[in-house]
Amino acid sequence: CERLLLDLLLEGLRQLAHEDWVVFKLTLPTQPDLYLPLMQHPCTLRVLALSGGYAREEACKLLAQNTGMIASFSRAFTEGMLVTQSEEDFTKTLDESCEAIFQASRSPGRKEMQLAKVRQQEGFFAALDQSGGSTRQALRRYGVDDKAYTGEAEMMDRMHEMRSRIITNPKFDGSRVVAAILFEATMDREIGGMPSAKFIWEMKRVVPILKIDQGLAEEKDGVQLMKDMPALDDLLDRGVAAGIFGTKERSVIKHFNQEGIKAIVQQQFDIARRVLAKGLVPVLEPEVDIQASDKEACERLLLDLLLEGLRQLAHEDWVVFKLTLPTQPDLYLPLMQHPCTLRVLALSGGYARE
Repeated sequence: CERLLLDLLLEGLRQLAHEDWVVFKLTLPTQPDLYLPLMQHPCTLRVLALSGGYAREEACKLLAQNTGMIASFSRAFTEGMLVTQSEEDFTKTLDESCEAIFQASRSPGRKEMQLAKVRQQEGFFAALDQSGGSTRQALRRYGVDDKAYTGEAEMMDRMHEMRSRIITNPKFDGSRVVAAILFEATMDREIGGMPSAKFIWEMKRVVPILKIDQGLAEEKDGVQLMKDMPALDDLLDRGVAAGIFGTKERSVIKHFNQEGIKAIVQQQFDIARRVLAKGLVPVLEPEVDIQASDKEACERLLLDLLLEGLRQLAHEDWVVFKLTLPTQPDLYLPLMQHPCTLRVLALSGGYARE
């Protein structure tokens, strides 16, 4: 019932006009955080929880498992209040009820809400981080000819116009889009008169992720590592100041080579630790080329090495993986089940959308 209800409520929200604000009051769901997509829609002011017959202690326990929901309890609120109580006892019971429900309803901070969204919400990450050589190709696919701009700066301006058009469209919002991966030039620009990352989170409820790698090195041992990033700490500091949640860093496996794949994974986790030290969540992207003749063998070794890297992380060092769709279905289930993994994303890798 609740899953169908969620789908229908989201469909109703998509038919509302901009600034048609609503509040939902819903039964505490069986699946914690089920209603996160409702909270992330720009027309939703708040999602309230009704106690629905649960005793107050149980209702508060369930409410605390649902990030961002707040109570609108009736029976659970008045539980224990009696006409026969003295004023002192009545006041004590009321105070205890208010405090218990208040504590269970406390709104999470930005980071906590974003963590819950990345970990739990159904949806997808929009990869809007075309840069370098891929920017020109992306603009051509969009219908912008090379003659429409002169030089790198104007090219990035045209790219930002495309990204802004996507992000400001009413159909792009946090009810379906979990996060957006942005290029540095997008972070440094504004959307709707606001810094881009701020707009994306506050107006769209989409988690902002920053691409931090500076491109790929030449192929060696069957792989392309990330180029050196001498200004990484400065970029991460700027990302933190801009309200970025996490980072994305890409390298590529071209052929099966144990030493090369080990180097890829080592570099990914080395960068991830620097990102974690800044309070950000890294998205590790060791892509396997879909044209690799030994793609499946690459993926099996990659899985083993990624699991080994995860075992070396500290508790609550959360990471996200962005990986090529594997030849063997469900190959990456062990990654998803590790407590340090927030999410495993699939990259299209050259496949058409269908």
